[in-house]
Amino acid sequence: MIDYEQFCLIRQYRQEGLKAGQIATKLNLDARTVGKWMKTESFQPRLPGMPVSKLDPYKEDIVRMLERHPYSAQQLFQTITDQGFTGGYTIVKDYVRKIRPKRQKPFLKLFFAPGECAQVDWGSCKSINVGKTRRRLSFFIMVLCHCRMMYVEFTVSQTMEHFLGCHQRALEYFGGVPTKIMVDNLKSAVLQRITGQDPVFNPKFLDFSNHYGFQIIPCGIGKGNEKGIVENGVGYVKKNFLAGLEPGDFKTINPAVQHWLDTIANVRLHGETRQKPKDMFAEEAAHLSPLPTTPYDIGTITQLRASRQFRIAVDANNYSVPAEYAGVRLTVKNYPDRICIYHDNKLIARHARSYDRYQDIEDPDHPKALLQQRRKAKDQKILMRFLALSRNSERYYQGLLERKMNLIHHIRQIVGLSEIYGRDQVARSIEDALEFKAFSCEYIANLLEQRKHICQEPGALHLTRAEDLLDLEIKEPDMDIYTGRVNNE
Repeated sequence: MIDYEQFCLIRQYRQEGLKAGQIATKLNLDARTVGKWMKTESFQPRLPGMPVSKLDPYKEDIVRMLERHPYSAQQLFQTITDQGFTGGYTIVKDYVRKIRPKRQKPFLKLFFAPGECAQVDWGSCKSINVGKTRRRLSFFIMVLCHCRMMYVEFTVSQTMEHFLGCHQRALEYFGGVPTKIMVDNLKSAVLQRITGQDPVFNPKFLDFSNHYGFQIIPCGIGKGNEKGIVENGVGYVKKNFLAGLEPGDFKTINPAVQHWLDTIANVRLHGETRQKPKDMFAEEAAHLSPLPTTPYDIGTITQLRASRQFRIAVDANNYSVPAEYAGVRLTVKNYPDRICIYHDNKLIARHARSYDRYQDIEDPDHPKALLQQRRKAKDQKILMRFLALSRNSERYYQGLLERKMNLIHHIRQIVGLSEIYGRDQVARSIEDALEFKAFSCEYIANLLEQRKHICQEPGALHLTRAEDLLDLEIKEPDMDIYTGRVNNE
């Protein structure tokens, strides 16, 4: 049933030439309803007690029948049709779908002894700034099943090294190892799961579990409810910690979640146990197995070939290796916080891992050998040019060498002088310097500069008349100044 305002709008749109479907879209109504009112000249409001649809008189009977037995919509349609219903099957089916109670599969409630089991899972949420890029934010969560004590860590990747690293730090946070750890069938834990067959565990995770002494318990296929404790924990993190949170940078979020764990999550009154997880953990901690004396090496190993620019690519970033390993196949060990590169079991490079993208990360020592090699080749060319300046160049080179001077510096300067003054002038200066046993680029420069300013020697002074020498007049000296000074004294 529509109201008078909608009726007026239908008439207005009809006068504008719109069809029933177009009017229905504008007014969010059914096209059949619009078509009916387009044929009506005046608005007729529904009278009190007037049924909205043909099904209204039968709705209470349908509800009572569904409470007695889960009849199908077709059975209900046949029953009310026999009672006088004149409508169609679709309206009955839609109504039954709306009111029929949803069928929920029952699950057994699981109970766990102290130290028996922990459950782990990944959660995903919004993206976050990492350097100049943005990455999808994930969080790892481990919950001890008896006390509900939880550990949460945020990452920007879910690779194996992060999966193992989060496990490692969670067990260190709890100070012990439970007997079992229940996981989903993700590839980091379970490589293959076929009904009726034993699961094929990821060898790296299996080795990790043997090192720490816990048993891997994968959930059944399509039975995520088996780890409902950690599923509820994921939802709790999203609703309580992440709701309304806008972390500006990845560096700030893990300290924030650690504070949240210590002040809210692990000290709240848990809805299931009706106790605080931290208080119950005091009891469960005694049942956890001790941590191994040495931590597990969580690095994941890959084989990569260094490029001609002596770089290896990891996660959209380039990391340098020493220049002599360009084009060589290397072993790369990835950790959450660092990248280690080996050749024949020898560590040749180590970098802090970057989660930015398209960064070129170079150790300043790595190109030194290449630069030194190129510098030597360049110096060799300079030496060949110096020796070609003069037949005396080799003798001058030996003189520089005997005096233990900076050979390449002096040779480079002398070659440079040949470009300014010319090759012949420098050759003559080298010959003169050998004569004076002066071995230095400064001596060569001084000789070149002096020779540049040499002028013709001046001739004798010739006077036009010899008598001019006799025409000089010299005044008699005034001796009074001396006599007066003596009298005053």
